[in-house]
Amino acid sequence: MVNIKQLFIALLLSAVLLAGCSSAEESSGAARAVQEYNQALVEKDANRLSSLSCADWEADAQNELASFGAVTTALNELTCTESGTDGEITLVSCTGTITANYGNEVLEIDLSERTYQVVFEAGEWRMCGYR
Repeated sequence: MVNIKQLFIALLLSAVLLAGCSSAEESSGAARAVQEYNQALVEKDANRLSSLSCADWEADAQNELASFGAVTTALNELTCTESGTDGEITLVSCTGTITANYGNEVLEIDLSERTYQVVFEAGEWRMCGYR
């Protein structure tokens, strides 16, 4: 027969393990939000870009999208990982490029040159600017 002390310890360990799993899942969500943001940007999906942006960044995201309005864009070899935190902000670093084709000119934007700021807002990870 299982005694109460053993049952309590088993439940406590289960809760700790589940909390660890959800934290890891939330953490990877910040990097995934940046990847999805960049994908929406090159696909020129204004609605999705807005939903992936924090409230403070939404207008900037739309301005960024407008800058790609008349060009052909592509996302190349994007990989993102968390690189730290700053208070409530999760920092995400990426590798890869966005290629913007302006007809005779091709601009390549190196995504490793910026650090993304991501916040957990309204129950979701949202891109909220660069450093």
